[in-house]
Amino acid sequence: MDDQINTLQAQLAPGRGGKPGPAGVTLSLLTGFRLTQIAAWPETLAEAGALASAAAGCGAAPGPGRVEQGTGGMLLRAEPLKWWLLQRAGQTHAPVQGSRACAVLDLSSARTLVRVSGPQAGKLLNHFLPLDLRPSAFPAGCATSTAFHHVGVTLWRTNAGFTLALPSSFAASLRELLEGSALQYGLKTRETPFIPAEGELE
Repeated sequence: MDDQINTLQAQLAPGRGGKPGPAGVTLSLLTGFRLTQIAAWPETLAEAGALASAAAGCGAAPGPGRVEQGTGGMLLRAEPLKWWLLQRAGQTHAPVQGSRACAVLDLSSARTLVRVSGPQAGKLLNHFLPLDLRPSAFPAGCATSTAFHHVGVTLWRTNAGFTLALPSSFAASLRELLEGSALQYGLKTRETPFIPAEGELE
């Protein structure tokens, strides 16, 4: 898995290409994060949601299709019975392991996070994703699961841009598709540490 991540890092080395002038799209490989899945059963949904929100430091667990920023991390409703807790690597959170209300799984190595930002970010993503990504339809704080070339991915939006959670085994090939299409808009690539910021979802 480390080899796959290192390969993607090499391909997303800082660079600039495509259309001259200001870059319309920036692809940023997010590094230094921990991604924890908290999965409930139908009869334990409320209890698991309370545990997830406590771990993230949120007032309440987000509903379907939503993301919340808390003092302990970003909490995303990835599926009807699942939340994802996204934190900086090494950050501690309230314990959820051991509760009978949920199953906890570390997905940090299973997903690669790529932020797509810039004035043409939504247009680029619509080359591949059948979604209405206009701010009026998909504002900051929204999340969804969808398919990217028959690969299941998760997408959410903050004020910093769109973030794609890609299965790590497909990340390099999907990145190549994004980069190739982004050249027409002017492309910047870089590596960025994951640092959640206050106000990103407002």
